[in-house]
Amino acid sequence: MKLLEYQGRILFKNYGIPVKEGDVAKSPEEAYEIHKRLNKKVVIKAQVPVGGRGKAGGIKLSEKPEETKELAEKILSLTIKSYPVKKVLVAEAAEIKKEMYISLTLDRRTGKVLLMAIKEGGIEVEEIAKERPEAIYTDYIPILRGLSPYQIRNVSEFLFDGEKDLKKEFSGILLKMWKLFRECDANLVEINPLAVCEDGKLWAIDSKIILDDNASFRYPECVPDRDMDYENLKEFEAKEHGLSYVKLEGKVGCCVNGAGLAMATMDTLKKFGGEPANFLDIGGSSSPEKVKAAMRILLSDKNVKSVFFNIFGGITRCDDVANGMVSAFQELKPELPIVVRLTGTNEEEGRKILEQSGLKIYPAKSMDEGAKLAVQFAEKT
Repeated sequence: MKLLEYQGRILFKNYGIPVKEGDVAKSPEEAYEIHKRLNKKVVIKAQVPVGGRGKAGGIKLSEKPEETKELAEKILSLTIKSYPVKKVLVAEAAEIKKEMYISLTLDRRTGKVLLMAIKEGGIEVEEIAKERPEAIYTDYIPILRGLSPYQIRNVSEFLFDGEKDLKKEFSGILLKMWKLFRECDANLVEINPLAVCEDGKLWAIDSKIILDDNASFRYPECVPDRDMDYENLKEFEAKEHGLSYVKLEGKVGCCVNGAGLAMATMDTLKKFGGEPANFLDIGGSSSPEKVKAAMRILLSDKNVKSVFFNIFGGITRCDDVANGMVSAFQELKPELPIVVRLTGTNEEEGRKILEQSGLKIYPAKSMDEGAKLAVQFAEKT
C-alpha cells in the first residue's frame, strides 16, 4: 500500500517525527479555510501516488488564503502522470537552510533493511545513484537485531559532522523511523527532504511510505484509512474475495489456480505471441462465488479480448470451478471467447457441467492448446 504524502504525515506525527502543520483539501474552498486557520505562508501540494509533482506544476507557495484558493483550483485541475489530482495538501511553508535524504527500505535480496542517507535532499535518488554513487551513505540493518547505536552514530556523523545538537536530534528521528518501519510492516519509509529550517531544528518536509498491505491486519492502528481515489479497484475487489490479482497490459485475461501455474500460463501465452492482461490466482478450494468474482474482474477490463481458464485440480475441484463459471456466465453474459482447460480432481464432472450448460465455451485438452486458442481469439477481436 503506497501512502499519499498526507497519509504519511499522519503516521510521522503519530510516531513523533516532526512535520509542519497542515491538512488535506478536496476543493479550493477547503484549501482557503485551511490557510486561514494556519495563518502563515503555506505550500500547496498535489496528492498523487507518483513523483515529479513540482515539475508538473503540482507544488506552489502562497502568502494569502485568496491566492491559495486560486492555486488549489489550478492544481486540482491537473493530471500528473495519468493521475488526476483530487486532493491537495495545504501545509505551513518551511524556510529551509539545509536539505538531506534519509530512508529505510526492505532489501529482499539480503533479507535486511537498507539504511540510505544523502547530504542533499529534494532530489531524485535514482539520478544520484547513477551519476554520483559515492555521495550515498548505505548500511544494512538485520531485522531481528534492529538498529544499533554504532549505526546511528555513523550516519549521524555522515550527515552532521561537528553539529552536536543536530546529531542528537537526528538520532531521535531515525529511531522513530525504525519503530514505524517495524511496527507498521513497512517496505519503505523515506523522508525527502529532511530539512534544517529557520528555527535550527529538523523537520520532515515530505514523506514517502509503502506498507505491506498483506500484513495490515496485524497493526490496523498503523494503517491510515485507505484512499480509494488512487487504489486499483480491481485489485482491491480481488483481495476482498480472497483472490490474487495484478493488472497487466495484454489482451488475454487469465484465471488460474496457483501462483506457479499462473506464471507458467503467462509464459505459455507469450510463447504463442500473446500478452497476458493480468495475473489472477483463484487459489485452492475455490468456491463458485470466487470464480464469479474473478470473472467480474476480468470482464471489467476493457483491454481483455479473450479469457483463458487454466485449472489444475488438486485441492481445487474442477466441478466447483465449472459450477462457478456457469453461474458467472449466466449472470454476466460475457460476449468474449472463453477458453477452458480443466484437468485434475473431478475433471470429468467439470467438463460435463460445462458441456450440459449450453454455454459457448472453447475446451482445451492441454495448456499449450488453450493458450494458443486464447491468443488467436484475442488477436482476431
